[in-house]
Amino acid sequence: MVHQQSSQGRLSPSGDTEDIVTLLAPRLAHFAGVARTEHVTRAAQEMNVPQSTLSRALVRLEADLGVDLFVRRGRTLALTVAGRTFLGSVERALAEVERAAEEVRADADPATGKVAFGFLHTMGAETVPGLLHAFRADHPRVRFSLVQNYGEAMLERLRAGELDLCLTSPVPDAPDLVARRLDEQKLRLVVPADHPLAGRRRIRLAEAADENFVTLEPGYGLRRITDALCKDCLLST
Repeated sequence: MVHQQSSQGRLSPSGDTEDIVTLLAPRLAHFAGVARTEHVTRAAQEMNVPQSTLSRALVRLEADLGVDLFVRRGRTLALTVAGRTFLGSVERALAEVERAAEEVRADADPATGKVAFGFLHTMGAETVPGLLHAFRADHPRVRFSLVQNYGEAMLERLRAGELDLCLTSPVPDAPDLVARRLDEQKLRLVVPADHPLAGRRRIRLAEAADENFVTLEPGYGLRRITDALCKDCLLST
């Protein structure tokens, strides 16, 4: 039997790739099912779709491609050369879609999923390892993707959906975020051993108002906290 190219194709060789994918994607599983059984009725039963729907999908697929994918032999079908070539690529594409679906389902599973967890660099040495150790004692199969960054960058990634949660400071006050205060830490003033304030157990911030401070760059949460404390100190004097 001689393969004849259909003259009713809707897609030109120079057609836009995105348009081609949009047209073909819904019909690929139908094509693969029929190719596997070589029988429309049997494939319709296995795929739980009406036979008429499956038949129309195949006709439209061949029309969109502009080639015959099957040779009709009574109630059965046989793949043409073009059909066998197309089937190989379709099976790989469908397998990749299935793999991706399984991956995202696994990531979303509460028992075995993956959590994108962001935290400040200062919390990476003790706080985060302690939290993860305690959590995984009850949820040993949950996986974590860990991200260290400064506060504003993590909040941006949280809003973009790249993080599921983050540990930051100060506690963000934003209507689109849900925040909980987990802990409080003391701020300590570190000075040289021969500094006049050395040895003091407690000082007022105003006593260090004329000192040069070494602190983090603007944009970091701790920098915002110290700037706010210094500003409040100046306003109260």
